[in-house]
Amino acid sequence: MVKDSIRIERLESVESTSTWLRTHRADAPNGTVVVTDCQTAGRGQRGNSWEAEPGKNLTFSILTRPHPPVPAAEQYALSEAVATAIVDTLDNLVPDFSLLEIKWPNDIYYGNRKLAGILIENSLTGASVTRSIAGVGININQDIFTSDAPNPVSLKQITGNTYPLEPLLEDICLAIVRNIRRIGDPDERVAIGKFYRSRLWRRNGVHPYMFPGGERFNASIIGVAPTGHLHLRHEDGTESIHAFKEVIQIVD
Repeated sequence: MVKDSIRIERLESVESTSTWLRTHRADAPNGTVVVTDCQTAGRGQRGNSWEAEPGKNLTFSILTRPHPPVPAAEQYALSEAVATAIVDTLDNLVPDFSLLEIKWPNDIYYGNRKLAGILIENSLTGASVTRSIAGVGININQDIFTSDAPNPVSLKQITGNTYPLEPLLEDICLAIVRNIRRIGDPDERVAIGKFYRSRLWRRNGVHPYMFPGGERFNASIIGVAPTGHLHLRHEDGTESIHAFKEVIQIVD
């Protein structure tokens, strides 16, 4: 039986754990983690910054090496593996796990509030992903958010409890490494994909969306393709398929 393992490196302060890991540890082994209490230029999806009070949250990046390598056309399986690993780890900590969901493509929401953000950078050798770096920010013990982010929430705000960061970091990173290994098995990859889709935010019902140009419409989610494209059904019955950044889910 394969024993999953991680190797954690700590930095007092860094602009971006993902950039540092890619620049200074590009050849590091599978399961290498870089974590900091103070990330000064953390990035979120759509180029947004990530607010994290030093010492209160988890801001880290983890390097994995999928084996066998993941075909480029199927690389969204890596996003599914990381997002579901985080959800699976946090399920037992929140009062209502049904509210802990994945907002496409891979933010973690509790209700309509953002608990965690994930940004994945994949490196190709030929036509396959051989290295993946997932930058992760999870709001854990922060009480007050001061940035203009519209809907942040922390685990402490949800539960009223304060959490030791080290054990939680280890549990989440081990879960990520385990899921990356699992997607090497076709049946396990399918199982992770099903779990991902079962926990999609707003997977049921009709909800508001917007094109980057500002045009709004209402649609329901049909599913997410292996490529990561979001498949929608509009109110008039027509269907559309969108890559990331081609459509925006409007948060009430």
